[in-house]
Amino acid sequence: MGVITISTFNSVVYFALNYTQVINAVLVLAAIPAVTIIISSLMKVDKTNIFQLIGLLLSIIGISAIISNADLNRVLSLSFNKGDIWMLVCVLSWSIYSTLLKKHSFKFSQFTLIQLMVTVGIIFLIPQFFYERSIGLEVNFNKAFFVILFYVVIFPALAAYYCWQKGVEIVGPNRATMFVQLMPLLSAILAIIIFREKLELYHFIGASFILTGIYLSNRKVNA
Repeated sequence: MGVITISTFNSVVYFALNYTQVINAVLVLAAIPAVTIIISSLMKVDKTNIFQLIGLLLSIIGISAIISNADLNRVLSLSFNKGDIWMLVCVLSWSIYSTLLKKHSFKFSQFTLIQLMVTVGIIFLIPQFFYERSIGLEVNFNKAFFVILFYVVIFPALAAYYCWQKGVEIVGPNRATMFVQLMPLLSAILAIIIFREKLELYHFIGASFILTGIYLSNRKVNA
């Protein structure tokens, strides 16, 4: 799990964004719930119901509306490259990780699991580090570096991993993975607040589809 998340997912997503557009990356990441549902079904970890499938479809429509400004031609005109292929690796690795969280009952705390994953992940990152140095990439130890490092360690790493693992433990991978679809919506909200981007009708349309999809996917079906 440390290899497929710390070593693979985090590295590959940054690498892929050197070659593809953000809009492409977000569309590919929207496949995480679908792949998670398939993998969890194959591993017999979680059952899928019709509400989850409908919710998944609605959330993808909502994401497409937000990142394309509700312009269908913008989506149809997208061109895909090797960066998008690498993003598919991210989708697969995160989906497997989420499923394994529920499949195995660990006898230690979530923070212990994170510590173990990070330790193993760092070991497999060492070859990547030396490769990047060999091609001339260097780390600049300046103020910006340490500010970014502090943010990444506290929020995307410790806090996000803990909350994700706890969420999967409680509701299962199929229901938890649908919340990935909130990323484009929250990104749009932050862009409006921080960069003062204009609030448009397509934001409301996309938000409505995404939130409806998440609500449906979390409905329980009576046996």
